[in-house]
Amino acid sequence: MAELRHSSSLGSRATNSPMKRDAIAVAVGGAGDSSPLITESHLTDDDEHDRHSSKERDRHVCSFLNDDPRVSPHHSRISLFFTFLLILVGLVSVFTIFHKLNAPYLCKKDGIVLHCPHVKESPSLWENPFSSTTSWRPCAERRDGVLSELPHENETNGYIFIHAEGGLNQQRIAICNAVAVAKIMNATLILPVLKQDQIWKDQTKFEDIFDVDHFIDYLKYDVRIVRDIPQWFTDKSELFSSIRRTVKNIPKYAPAQFYIDNVLPRIKEKKIMALKPFVDRLGYDNVPPEINKLRCRVNYHALKFLPDIEQMADSLASRMRNRTESSNPYMALHLRFEKGMVGLSFCDFVGTREEKVKMAEYRKKEWPRRYKNGSHLWQLALQKRKEGRCPLEPGEVAVILRAMGYPKETQIYVASGQVYGGQNRMAPLRNMFPNLVTKEELATKEELDGFRKHVTSLAALDFLVCLKSDVFVMTHGGNFAKLIIGARRYMGHRLKSIKPDKGLMSKSFGDPYMGWATFVEDVVVTHQTRTGLPEETFPNYDLWENPLTPCMCRA
Repeated sequence: MAELRHSSSLGSRATNSPMKRDAIAVAVGGAGDSSPLITESHLTDDDEHDRHSSKERDRHVCSFLNDDPRVSPHHSRISLFFTFLLILVGLVSVFTIFHKLNAPYLCKKDGIVLHCPHVKESPSLWENPFSSTTSWRPCAERRDGVLSELPHENETNGYIFIHAEGGLNQQRIAICNAVAVAKIMNATLILPVLKQDQIWKDQTKFEDIFDVDHFIDYLKYDVRIVRDIPQWFTDKSELFSSIRRTVKNIPKYAPAQFYIDNVLPRIKEKKIMALKPFVDRLGYDNVPPEINKLRCRVNYHALKFLPDIEQMADSLASRMRNRTESSNPYMALHLRFEKGMVGLSFCDFVGTREEKVKMAEYRKKEWPRRYKNGSHLWQLALQKRKEGRCPLEPGEVAVILRAMGYPKETQIYVASGQVYGGQNRMAPLRNMFPNLVTKEELATKEELDGFRKHVTSLAALDFLVCLKSDVFVMTHGGNFAKLIIGARRYMGHRLKSIKPDKGLMSKSFGDPYMGWATFVEDVVVTHQTRTGLPEETFPNYDLWENPLTPCMCRA
């Protein structure tokens, strides 16, 4: 139709040109009497001819619509081609504009509030859709009635002592590894000490958070564990300071044979040895299967939190499900976006110039060797984001959850430290999902005061509430998330655990032409199988995140 309007206007312009108007004026009223209104009766023969020619041209252009037999088929095909081309260009333009207006990171933004299109809720939002297709069950528990394989106390090869460093979950892994190493060397384990860390600044003892009696009793058929250093050993104060009493330089992820060849002879000689450091000092695929099963037995069965911690966590989980008039499922979100994590990631995040300057100064102070002069960090940040090694921002988490179909009313428990950027950074997530709470908002100050004297006790509450949730979502790596996902897999993988594909999400967020519908489809399809099902193991796999073999068996 645009071609049609263009052709008609050509005929009109031919009749109303200035030269034609002058000729008409002379014929009607002489050289000086021109009139702006010209009637059809005053047209000359030339004008009549022009008018008929114009009509012929219009008829010629439009003839392909009317199948006029007088028109050449060749001209008809050309006109049809150009019309089709114009329509195609118009459709492409509309499609492009639509996609630009509906890019996923361009959810309508009103200040610090994000408004994303509604997504139909999936029936599998609150359940693991493929859990019924697997037949794995936990099988690392203690077998009652089995005779102990432990030698007599006088026949032990010696005593080992470790400091469990880091936060609660790093300490938990160290304890599991200590039991395994004691088994490998047929040594007696002295109850591990939870070492005060520079970051956590906590002085919690093992017995302040874990049930010691249950721990020792549950493992009595596997490893001999004692509460303290034997009384006959008099130089307790120098156990960790004396080079003669400390085994150092144990490589990360060391095989079982390393302990037999290098550590066991020194234990037999000195009778008591401290192992330092002891973070990730035992491998996964280079130890006997029964040792890995023992580590699962420690992690999932022997290490129990104290009853008051368990009871408070049960209360918090119950409050999450009953915050409204009816019982609702709830989601637990482990949001790793603290200042330390943002700094250590060396990723770039949207923020003010002032924020970026302060973060650069912080990184230079905390990690001077990695920071250098900062000139290489921009390219490094881009590469890490493409590889999915950057923590998800709260706003990005909000958009992904909305794309998955979770509605505004979703109850979300947030396990997190102080979020970098404060309320402004949290606002997009909180505004999109207003039913978002922390333990401080669920419990009274008086209820939590009893746990505040031990930082690890507060971390234990977060751990248990996340473990009991209907859906668990992690936003970045770390021991907390790995242990939660691993435990949920081990407990039966009926509960859904979501591990976002950060690499693919970074590409989608960075594509200005991806429409919302396409983004939703990518999110749903990508995460269909990332729901926390047991996975087959592979070399150098992480036992804590995926305890399938040898800790789980076919049902």
